[in-house]
Amino acid sequence: MTQTVQPVLCNGEWIVSSGSNTFQAANPKTEEPMPQTFPVSPWDEIDRVLAVAAATAKEMRGWPGSRFAEFLEVYADEIEARADLLVETAHQETGLPVSPRLKDAELPRTTNQIRQAAGAARDESWRIPTIDTGSGIRSMYGAVGPVVVFGPNNFPYAYNGIAGGDFAAAIAAGNPVVAKGHPSHPETTRIFAEAALAAIQKTGMPKGLVQLIYRTSHEDGLKLVSDPRIGGVGYTGARQTGLRLKAAADAAGKPIYLELSSINPVFMLPGALKERMEAIADEFKVSCLMGAGQFCTNPGLVVIPAGDLGEAFMEAVASRFEESGSATMLSEGVRQNFLSAVSTLKEAGAAVVTGGTAGGGTGVCVQNTLMRADAEAFLKNPHALQTEAFGNGSLMVTADSTEQMAEIAEQLEGNLTGSIYSDTRGTEDADAQQIEKVLRTKVGRLLNDKMPTGVAVVSSMNHGGPFPATGHPGFTAVGVPGSVTRFGMLQCYDNVRHDRLPPVLQDGNPGGAWRRVDGNWTQDQL
Repeated sequence: MTQTVQPVLCNGEWIVSSGSNTFQAANPKTEEPMPQTFPVSPWDEIDRVLAVAAATAKEMRGWPGSRFAEFLEVYADEIEARADLLVETAHQETGLPVSPRLKDAELPRTTNQIRQAAGAARDESWRIPTIDTGSGIRSMYGAVGPVVVFGPNNFPYAYNGIAGGDFAAAIAAGNPVVAKGHPSHPETTRIFAEAALAAIQKTGMPKGLVQLIYRTSHEDGLKLVSDPRIGGVGYTGARQTGLRLKAAADAAGKPIYLELSSINPVFMLPGALKERMEAIADEFKVSCLMGAGQFCTNPGLVVIPAGDLGEAFMEAVASRFEESGSATMLSEGVRQNFLSAVSTLKEAGAAVVTGGTAGGGTGVCVQNTLMRADAEAFLKNPHALQTEAFGNGSLMVTADSTEQMAEIAEQLEGNLTGSIYSDTRGTEDADAQQIEKVLRTKVGRLLNDKMPTGVAVVSSMNHGGPFPATGHPGFTAVGVPGSVTRFGMLQCYDNVRHDRLPPVLQDGNPGGAWRRVDGNWTQDQL
């Protein structure tokens, strides 16, 4: 029996794909294919979507943020109206638990960040208007043009190409979005697209504001991010793929914002372990094993004191890992990559304390894995021993002194986060500062006495960091308005007549507001 292939969303219409290649997601708990079949879009289809996006960007040029804010707010409402369907679908496609993960945490986070982006769009704070009346020069950030957003496999909502933070930021900046879904959860993404289309229709936005393709060939993906009609790209996913996309985008001069990989080092000073070893072991277990460890902020490297204290901590963590069941991973590909990383770490000088093989739970899973190495081995082979094992595992490195911990920090690649645990009496402040001086430029977010998992969606958050954690150290993927400026361009107005300036750059911002009357948009007359 021929299976129906799901359509793609182009210019406000669900169209039959012109491609001949298809794919299906798999349920990682049952290891059986999902019933829906999705297309791999060929270049002629991608070209059609890009043409629509380019025309839409031109149509929206100069529009006030209030229009994009209304769309985002209605879109958040439409998502919530489909909450039960989204939760059940994502649970089937990813194996992530309904509660608390999908229903109680990630979906509310997603609508929250969409509404935060709407707020920034409405008050236009992200534009950072700068007015120099003496020179007659004024500047602000404006829309960069069509944005392509690639979603990852591990957050079916909060980083989805058609619903996540990159998407919301791009829309808030006034750009149309071409969403490229992730093959691990395409039906979840299709439901989001239905919600987005409903919001477009209810708010009178252009049909090409949001479009969706599910998958491309590798060659067409490179062609997509380097197309002259594209203004920018947001990508969250594997380092190898991201670097190929970056090379193509860079060659074409297209800004691309990448979240690639991170092992999120945690440094444990001896005083902290003497004070509260059991509590820290509990914290670490939860942080490392939550969601099968499939978080970009998972603590994948822990530097601990050598000797009895460090050995006792390692033993406490190992026993907790062995007592805990293994959660289902997102896909067989994730499992194979994890096991490959374990092999690489072993070849580089690490030893398995516990776990390290497939199994331990339901469906696609691996045993909770703890590995160890000493500082000498790490310093001899720092690159290989920083291999990211994306999943429920971590490497502990024993160090003889604070000075050796600082040497390890010197060899670290760029990371999203870095943590330092010390005693609560202040006797290790100097040691913590010694490590921090090195660690500070290696990580986007520095933590004290706290595990790195959990990214607060607040304006002060930096979910970014030096390469290769991301492609650029100066921007964040979470936190409004900082995340919005990624998808803007600095626009300067020199000796431009006052009545021709964008309202946000006019003296006193006197008016010209857009309003909706009987479903139609009109602009107030000045």
